[in-house]
Amino acid sequence: MERRINVVQHSSLGVLWFIGWLFTIGYLGLGFWTGVLALVVWPYFLGVHMAG
Repeated sequence: MERRINVVQHSSLGVLWFIGWLFTIGYLGLGFWTGVLALVVWPYFLGVHMAG
């Protein structure tokens, strides 16, 4: 029996996430370590900024 492996790459979602991360750092003027933290929780930083 011959096995076939199908690899599908969805890089557009990763690119969209990266653009959102860069937007957050630039728009909110985050520092280096806050920007590193924003890698994981960038929607939180946008929400806090927009609410206040």
